[in-house]
Amino acid sequence: MAGEPQADCLFCKIVAGEVPATVVRESQTIIAFRDINPQAPTHVLVIPKAHYPDATTLAAAEPQLAVDVLLEAGEVAEAENIAASDRGPGTGYRVVFNTGSGAGQTVFHAHAHVLGGRGFNWPPG
Repeated sequence: MAGEPQADCLFCKIVAGEVPATVVRESQTIIAFRDINPQAPTHVLVIPKAHYPDATTLAAAEPQLAVDVLLEAGEVAEAENIAASDRGPGTGYRVVFNTGSGAGQTVFHAHAHVLGGRGFNWPPG
C-alpha cells in the first residue's frame, strides 16, 4: 500500500533503523543521509519516511511531503556550505530525482540526490 513501509525496500530499512546510514538531517517526515557511492564531494539522499516508489507518485499522493523533500534538500545544501554560488568555486548544488530504471533509479523509494562541491556540466548524463 502506498505510504506504508515495504519489507524489501532498502530505504524503508534505513528509516526503520535496520540498515545503518550516515544521517545528516532528520525530521518527523524526512531523513537525509550520505550516499554510499558519492558522485560529488557532497552527495546526500533526502527521502520521505513514507514509502512511495518515485517522485511523481509521491507528489500526486502527498504534495506537502514532496515539498518537504525539496525544502530539506535546500537545508542540506545550506548545512553542507554549498547553497549559494556566490560563496566561491564549487558552490551551488544540483537536486536530482531519478524516476525509473532507464533514468538510473535503483532504489524504488522516492528520493532526491543533493549534489555539490564541484562544478557540473549541462546537459547531465
